[in-house]
Amino acid sequence: MTCYVPVSYNGIHKTQTMKDILEKAAGIRLLIFDVDGVLTDGSLFIGDDGQEYKAFNSRDGHGIKMLQKHGVIVAIITGRTSRVVEHRMENLGITHVYQGKLEKLPAFEELIAKLGIPEEQTAYVGDDVVDLP
Repeated sequence: MTCYVPVSYNGIHKTQTMKDILEKAAGIRLLIFDVDGVLTDGSLFIGDDGQEYKAFNSRDGHGIKMLQKHGVIVAIITGRTSRVVEHRMENLGITHVYQGKLEKLPAFEELIAKLGIPEEQTAYVGDDVVDLP
C-alpha cells in the first residue's frame, strides 16, 4: 500500500508518496526553525520588570542535538529579539541565530549562501504567514 501525503513547496501544492518525502528528508543538510510557536507553544511570559520568558520543550532540544550529531546544521530565523533565545540556542550549540528578522527571506538567502548549501538541501519550519516566503 502506498501512502500519499499533501505537501507544499515554493507555493506549489501536490501529493507525494511517503517514500519521496523520506528521500528528500535524507538529503537535508540545513534545518532552520522559527522560534515562537515552533520551538515554544507560542506563549510569551513577561514579568513586571519587562523580563521575557519562554517555555522550550526539552524533547525538541534532544531532537536538535540528534540532528546535529548526524551532521545536520541547525539555524534559527525569528522575528523577535530575546536574550532567552540567545541563551537557549547557546545551550543547544546553535551558532546560526538570526533575530529581529521580520522579513525572513533575506536572512534565509544570506544563510544558505554563507554555508554554501542549496535550497533543495534546506528545510524550514515556521508557523505563521511571515514564514511563507
